[in-house]
Amino acid sequence: MSDTPDDKPQDLAGLPAEPAPSPEPSRPEEPRRPRRLAVKTLIGLYAVSLLAAGVLLMRPTSKDGPAGREKSSLKLPKGLLSSSKKEYVGVVQIDGAIFQQDGGGVWAKGSSAWGKRLERLAKKSEVKAIVLAINSPGGSVGSVQELHALLARIRTEHKKPVVAQLGDVAASGGYYLAVACDKIVAHPGTLVGSIGVIFNTMNVEGLMAKLGVKQAPIKSGKMKDIGSMSRPMTEEERALLQSVIDNAYGQFLTAVADGRHMTVDTVRPFADGRIVTGEQALKLGFVDELGDSWHAVELAARLGGISGKPEIYREGEALSGIMDMLESRLAFLRGPDLAILGRLGVLEPAGLEYRWRP
Repeated sequence: MSDTPDDKPQDLAGLPAEPAPSPEPSRPEEPRRPRRLAVKTLIGLYAVSLLAAGVLLMRPTSKDGPAGREKSSLKLPKGLLSSSKKEYVGVVQIDGAIFQQDGGGVWAKGSSAWGKRLERLAKKSEVKAIVLAINSPGGSVGSVQELHALLARIRTEHKKPVVAQLGDVAASGGYYLAVACDKIVAHPGTLVGSIGVIFNTMNVEGLMAKLGVKQAPIKSGKMKDIGSMSRPMTEEERALLQSVIDNAYGQFLTAVADGRHMTVDTVRPFADGRIVTGEQALKLGFVDELGDSWHAVELAARLGGISGKPEIYREGEALSGIMDMLESRLAFLRGPDLAILGRLGVLEPAGLEYRWRP
């Protein structure tokens, strides 16, 4: 059969071939948002933790007996004081840099929050002694001195012995707190010391010039913007800051000498900012004993007149570790660059510090 003009091409099966379908336009891939999902997940965990904490803290109690004695409807977990006649050693953990921060909440950190935990322990009649577990490179002068004064009041007004237990680091302001205690216990390898003062400044004048930014302060006196990052420091300003540092340094020397029952002249040769190990500090008289955290608890119990195996009450630490982890992760996901800068101390304001900053 001859082909005709309107004959259609045949496929292999002898059937008319259908026209090839036109390709569908490719859909743009939806952007992947793992970070947003992670943030939402962590926020959800944070909210659940807050809710659980509220239930535990706000759950009502029932009255029991003719005297109206309150009886908790919850079983007390380990670490919480019960209505028994037991005697406790209270423990407060000082972890990280010491600065004035929001003291509200069960898991709050900072000198204000730590101070409130110490005060609560001091007022509890069941708590006969306190262990201050220090793992800190120090912090701002004012915050450190605030806690130092509180520890002195606890010892004198509440008549409760306080034992400092030094962890990885108890340097500068961390050690300043330790000398306010009755006894100091350290690990052989704990980093101790860094007695001294630092005032950190930064000059970003060159960077600001590249960005086309120039600061033009209007001030009441020539020293009003001392420590400004936008210009070099003058010799007069440097001399003034050095006098301030020297004065705060003298306060540090006096605190160590008084706390360790030494003279300032005995302390001064080792107060040039150096760090030593716990073993070296023992030989220098800067700590009393070497041992672990349980050794510190047993020592505090003996000083507090507790016989037998001491019971431990940890103030305000049930949720702080979880909250710290969540808040740290959330901060990093919100802005990793800012989180890194914060850890490096770039975003911290200038100020006088009893702090070891390697």
